[in-house]
Amino acid sequence: MSAYVVSGQVVSQPRESEYESAFRTSAQGIDDGVQAEQLGFSRAFLSERWNLKEAGAFLGGIAARTWRLDVGTGVISPWTRHPQLMAALGATMHACYGPRFILGLGLGVSSYFKGMGLRAATYDALTDYVDILQRLWAGETVAYDGPAGSYESLALGFPYEGPRPQVWFGTFGNPKGAAAAAKAMDGVLLPPIMTPEASHNAVTRIREACERIGRDPASIRIAQAVVTAPDLDDFETRSLAHSRTVTYFLTESYAKTLTTVNGWDWDLVQRIAQHPQFASSSKTVDWQYHRVELMDPASMVPDQWMQESCALGTVRECVDTLQAFKDAGADEVTTYGSTPGQNAGLIQAWRTRPGA
Repeated sequence: MSAYVVSGQVVSQPRESEYESAFRTSAQGIDDGVQAEQLGFSRAFLSERWNLKEAGAFLGGIAARTWRLDVGTGVISPWTRHPQLMAALGATMHACYGPRFILGLGLGVSSYFKGMGLRAATYDALTDYVDILQRLWAGETVAYDGPAGSYESLALGFPYEGPRPQVWFGTFGNPKGAAAAAKAMDGVLLPPIMTPEASHNAVTRIREACERIGRDPASIRIAQAVVTAPDLDDFETRSLAHSRTVTYFLTESYAKTLTTVNGWDWDLVQRIAQHPQFASSSKTVDWQYHRVELMDPASMVPDQWMQESCALGTVRECVDTLQAFKDAGADEVTTYGSTPGQNAGLIQAWRTRPGA
């Protein structure tokens, strides 16, 4: 079992809240990574944001205070860093803290990047980008002109002498994503708020894509992120599940994909996205509101959708839900939303479940 730390918005200074998962600071997020190791989680993932969650600084802080825990980006777009800088991030993390850094990459969302002068990656650009990174980590000098850019001579000069960082792909595992994962990736991060059926379908497509190119399907590790709220009260549970889902519904391309893979009602998703609270929003809603401030539109999200895609309720009920994702084919599950500390009882129950 792995864990995401400080999922969603963070703040720079502590704020009063009766809810542990609300308004966490960057420093608390690093503490969460340390606690994740103490509790026995195998990896800690961070969803980077360009404010108080820059991945290198954040994951370096966690790695400096731990010795066993893998740390990974979950996920960042290749266009946020020149390939030499991205290769340097991976090489530096391994050189400083040992070979336990995972580089999680994603295509990015076009509408999200547009105002920042960036573009979302194409699948061809992404897989070429990964090839460039791997060649740099191997000590090669790279000349390249193609979908991932134009570079005359890239080289680290003093590469890390040891195993290269693993590269994972954050994807829904639809046909093009599955093919890209099979071609270039060591692992896959399936996003939260997927149902076990959607997870099974994604795993199947990824494994079959590996078989088509002659790759051992077992050579790619697939982790399913799952919102967990073990023994939390109704408000915090809804803020972690229903409110987080609202933020996903506000980016149309992402919302359409999530709705399609889960078989949900697109008309209802559109009505939620048109809630009056968002009428005057001049910037990304997920940057304007913390999820605890989205409880009114969150009330429109059907409880059934959350029950079938999130691990909610008692610890035992959460274990049963996580097992459903394992049974669907995921190699590991990754807690999302709640803190590692809030999942202490869950990871203990997970370790001691029948058949573990």
